[in-house]
Amino acid sequence: MNPRRIAADILERSRFHEAFAGELLESAFAKLGPTSEYDGANRRLVTQLVFGVLRRQGTLDTLLLPFLNQPLDRMHRDTLDVLRLGAFQLAFLTAIPRHAAVNETIELLPTNRGQVRNFANAILRRVSDLVTDEYTDFPGPDALPMGIESRGNEDGGAFRFLSKPILPDPEREPEAYLAAGFSLPLWLAERWFDRHGFDECVRLGFWFNAPPGMWLRVNTRHGNRERYLQFLAERDILAEPADHPQGVKLLGGANVRELPGYDDGLFSVQDLTAMRAASALNPQPGWKVLDLCAAPGGKTTHLAELMHNSGRIVACDIVPQRLDTVMALCKRLGITIVEPALVVDGSDAPAGPFDAVLADVPCSNTGVLARRPEVRWRLEPHELPHLIELQKRLLNVALDRVKPGGVVLYSTCSIEPEENRGVVQTILRERPDAELEADHISIPGLPADGGYWARLRRK
Repeated sequence: MNPRRIAADILERSRFHEAFAGELLESAFAKLGPTSEYDGANRRLVTQLVFGVLRRQGTLDTLLLPFLNQPLDRMHRDTLDVLRLGAFQLAFLTAIPRHAAVNETIELLPTNRGQVRNFANAILRRVSDLVTDEYTDFPGPDALPMGIESRGNEDGGAFRFLSKPILPDPEREPEAYLAAGFSLPLWLAERWFDRHGFDECVRLGFWFNAPPGMWLRVNTRHGNRERYLQFLAERDILAEPADHPQGVKLLGGANVRELPGYDDGLFSVQDLTAMRAASALNPQPGWKVLDLCAAPGGKTTHLAELMHNSGRIVACDIVPQRLDTVMALCKRLGITIVEPALVVDGSDAPAGPFDAVLADVPCSNTGVLARRPEVRWRLEPHELPHLIELQKRLLNVALDRVKPGGVVLYSTCSIEPEENRGVVQTILRERPDAELEADHISIPGLPADGGYWARLRRK
């Protein structure tokens, strides 16, 4: 029941790619049950530790490496997890006393590994000596980028002074500083630096290393946004309307399952950028719609809500369990027009013709690194060409299955041009039967996740 031990277990399971961290956290809390001990501070600490270590892994390794006598890839993985957990608390969780961050984290190591305990204790105490309690507004080799939330600073975050320069010099090695300070793979930092420049990369770095905001999509089958905002206000839950007619932004943390109306299907959790995709498709009641890559079901159910639960939506995925997730969400929201279809690779999706097709394709996820922090360590640069080929193939499948005059909505949660307009422009050159009606790129942090959509019509 130790929060740090639970976090260490989830980090280990994440390392073996069992699931995304958010799913592992939800599963762990469900097993613990609705006990008061894990409804408050302990639950928040576990969440902070898991997401924080995953987001800041590169920075934590930069802080640890000068004090280690061996390469990181030769260390026992459990020991490295413990060191990262301790270093994260020391460097980024300023409300935790340093002695607690060291001593309670060391307790995660088995008592029969005394030498390893002593080693870890010595390393974490050196990290504790490295971080100071002074801050600056400027990057430097001795200035560690903090999370925006660490000082309650809403205007772009701050940098914490280190007792000696550990990070690369941002003047001489800007890409290396971005990678180490903001915990990005070097190839991605170099890619973004070339495209965006240093200052914008710093802004993106702060955004992707802070806990993302929570947005709700009000289920119009059971009410409207104004009524639900009043519902929240009556329970002293701070929220405000978002720039989408169904969108609500929560102004504080919340346990989703404990929000009013969860069991009754009054809302679903969906980022503002994701809400805009289904709205851009603009499906009408009575339409026959194909959702090529439906799981986990956020956009699928949004389509159904926009269609007033009238018509037919075929939701495809390659994993049966993910389709189960889609249908479970439909059941909670009271949606009955969705039917699941298990496919092998998308090319075997039902032939149609359909009035509309949503192709929310697999992508690099670079627009949602705050929500899926593992992605930055799992994604390799050589994978991008393979993803782009898959995206083009799926967009072709979508266009083949929509009726003449029908619409296709292509969307990603990527901010890489090749996956977005690059894919669309390639398909438009190859297919004279398709035309682009509109497209939109969402910039991370302005105000929500990064992503892209393009609406095409089949002539």
